[in-house]
Amino acid sequence: MKNDSFVITIKKLNKWYGSFHALKDIDLNVALGERIVICGPSGSGKSTLIRCINSLEQHNSGTIVVDGREMIDSKAVHAIRAEVGMVFQQFNLFPHLTILQNLTLGPMKARGLSRAEAEDRAMTYLERVRIPDQAQKKPAALSGGQQQRVAIARSLCMEPKIMLFDEPTSALDPEMISEVLDVIVDLAEDGMTMICVTHEMGFARRAADRMIFMDYGEVIETGPPNEFFDAPKSERCKLFLSQILQH
Repeated sequence: MKNDSFVITIKKLNKWYGSFHALKDIDLNVALGERIVICGPSGSGKSTLIRCINSLEQHNSGTIVVDGREMIDSKAVHAIRAEVGMVFQQFNLFPHLTILQNLTLGPMKARGLSRAEAEDRAMTYLERVRIPDQAQKKPAALSGGQQQRVAIARSLCMEPKIMLFDEPTSALDPEMISEVLDVIVDLAEDGMTMICVTHEMGFARRAADRMIFMDYGEVIETGPPNEFFDAPKSERCKLFLSQILQH
């Protein structure tokens, strides 16, 4: 695969927190339309890695190129963030605004859409995440699963090229997890480029083109889901899967 077909290229990425080496010489290429799931034990660097991709965390050395732009200054960071949507563990919705207002704010301010255009786009994406009937409610009136779907719709309203998901179901009650994962699977099937940090291995089998296993700040193993789950190569990966697949 030629380099120009990669929408994300990461080379020799290092991140420290004081003396703690959180990311160690990470190399990662992501093709346009590729769906990657990153898994690994807590503290392995998964969330730190995807937070570096849109500069929520500043890396200390190495290079990150997103959509042809190297992350070298605030101008590049701003341009990259415009093309990268991110969904967090917490929903981060404005509690005093309606769902529709939460969704129209970004497109109006950052993309220059009129209110009518922004509302039309917002309703399109609320349909997409299957909750158009919630548009006039405040976030507190929605379940956790519904709020996370709103958070996904809010990112989609910016029409990003890439979506990052940082354990999007970890704050949800078990019965709400599948409704959020089903929405993400739909996006994957439509060809959205995405990187998802999650412990939901059933989802990973359904949605991922490639699995990445991290531990102690390193990429230990990578491969297609069938090989990753059925024939893991490293002992650390085997141990992790044996523990997580028992639950």
